[in-house]
Amino acid sequence: MTGSRKGAAMRWEGRRESDQVEDRRGARFPGGRGGLAVGGGCGTLILVLVISYLTGVDPRALLQTVESVQPGAPAGVDTTGPLGPAGPQASGDAGEDQLAHFAAVVLADTEETWSGIFRERGRQYRLPTLVLFREGVQSACGIAGSAVGPFYCPGDEKLYLDLGFFEQLARQFGAPGDFAQAYVIAHEIGHHVQNQLGIAERVTAAQQNAGSREEANELSVRMELQADCLAGVWGRSAAGRGLLEPGDAEEGLRAAQAIGDDRMQRMAQGYVAPETWTHGSSEMRVHWLRRGLESGDPDQCDTFGGQL
Repeated sequence: MTGSRKGAAMRWEGRRESDQVEDRRGARFPGGRGGLAVGGGCGTLILVLVISYLTGVDPRALLQTVESVQPGAPAGVDTTGPLGPAGPQASGDAGEDQLAHFAAVVLADTEETWSGIFRERGRQYRLPTLVLFREGVQSACGIAGSAVGPFYCPGDEKLYLDLGFFEQLARQFGAPGDFAQAYVIAHEIGHHVQNQLGIAERVTAAQQNAGSREEANELSVRMELQADCLAGVWGRSAAGRGLLEPGDAEEGLRAAQAIGDDRMQRMAQGYVAPETWTHGSSEMRVHWLRRGLESGDPDQCDTFGGQL
């Protein structure tokens, strides 16, 4: 995997890399790509909704196929590797290693953005950890294969990324470029911000008390669109530090459009079922990412207050 560097190039090389990167790409995962076993709690719902968003499959069907596991390392999974964040490690794949360093720079820049915003509001921002993996990974939310896509686990405050997703984003979804890739990371950081502010906990509780699957899905859509808007807030801040170049923001908007639920469902099943959406339509995702990019203000990201 060499990654996709087409499109406008962010000015990321030579910038600070976060040391909050846990590189597990060398760990063995015998389940192979696409495997999934998830423990109970909110992590189950989060991962199932992510799979639903990537595949367009009804989350109710996915919930019936989840194989529960007990906490702790499952038999046969080698979890050896860095005991904590240490930054990207050399893997022997120069293209993938470049993407790993790029991700570490983006993570560092999100740290600067959100630390500053939280400080202005009299709060302290807890730094999340980015876990890089191949094929599959264990988190506090359970075990997930690469087919799950990037995800955030509130149980350990880590975001998980198989760098191969960037190639999929470019080839399958038609969204290449640095900022498209950075948007993916910033969106998951948006979930970390929601977790720290207590939004994630309140939404999960509301979903558990929802009267229908459609109502629970709508809450998920609002949650995901807020994460898109928060990703845009970071993008505006990053542009002010000279990290972005002209055209970069358009890459992010194209990525948001490419992974809207309506487009994903058309690709997967040939028709659109809005009642099963978990992330919102392409139009919704573009709207909220653009709002964050244009305002740079997290207070403008209230997706729970009215019509989407």
